[in-house]
Formats: sequence, structure tokens, C-alpha cells
Amino acid sequence: MTNTYEGKITRCDGRFAIVVARFNDTITTRLLDGAVETLTRHGISQEQIDVAWVPGAFELPTVAERLATSGGYAAVICLGCVIRGETTHDQHINQSISRAFAEMGVRHGLPVLFGVLTCNSLDQANARSGGLGSGGDAGSRGKDRPDSRIGNKGSDCAEAALEMVDLMKKLPPDQVAF
Repeated sequence: MTNTYEGKITRCDGRFAIVVARFNDTITTRLLDGAVETLTRHGISQEQIDVAWVPGAFELPTVAERLATSGGYAAVICLGCVIRGETTHDQHINQSISRAFAEMGVRHGLPVLFGVLTCNSLDQANARSGGLGSGGDAGSRGKDRPDSRIGNKGSDCAEAALEMVDLMKKLPPDQVAF
């Protein structure tokens, strides 16, 4: 019989760090609100949540790395919004930060969540941050579902953080097996 590990969206005793980009703050504030509301709805107290604001999305990995290195957090949630402009600047930022978050999570054995919207337009960003009639709640878990909806990616990241923290606790300890 195979061993199967799966996390659940459940309360935990750890602290959560949320790093938020100030650039496009009408969007990122809604992402933050969605993340905090989701965490507290699942039993995480406000005192267990630390929020750090950075100037823009490019600065997210620097502060997220510092918080991940501290060892004081169960997960680090990174929230931002990069909207395509007239140049390829957005692509460079998106590729750089996504790689940094992935490497950071592996390096620290810690869930580091990518909650940065990478949109073609302000309308797309509004739809994904719970604004302008999108409902504000969590989106569906995958686009392959008939009831899929966009919702708030900050809320989605908070749910994923809770699930990943639970999964990491259930995994076997680090060991080399031959």
C-alpha cells in the first residue's frame, strides 16, 4: 500500500508573515484583506500575523527571504500586482520574483506563497483581487471545474499556506535513505 500525504486547510499554532507590495496598492490592499480574513476565519489570530509592506513587487523576495530565514514563521505569503505596460519590464519582474520564491521555499523547507498578480490589464487585476463585482471570496481550486471563479488571490494564498503548513507537518522528517 502506498503512503499518501495531503494537507488540509486547518488552524495551526504558528505565525504567518505576509509581505505586500505598495505599488498598485488599491489592488494589493484587497489581496492583503483577503489573506488576513481567510487566516482569521480559519482560527489564526491577528497576533499570529505579521505584515511587511515593500515599495514594489521586485522588493518582495528580499523581505520574504529575511522573514523565512528568521525561523519564526510557519509560512510566508507574498502579495503584489504587476500589470503589463508598454515594455517587457513586467516579464523581467515576474520571472525574477517567481524563481526567487520557489528557491526560497525549497531552501528553507517553508511554504512561500506566490500571491503576485501578473495581469495584462487593470480589469484583470481587479477581478483577481476581489474588486469590482468579483465577489471578494476565495476563487475555485482550479480552472478545470465547471463552477470556477476568480475571487481573491490573497484569500487563495492564505488557504494554500494553511494547507501547506499542515502538509509539511505530516511529511516524514528529512533523512537520506538508500
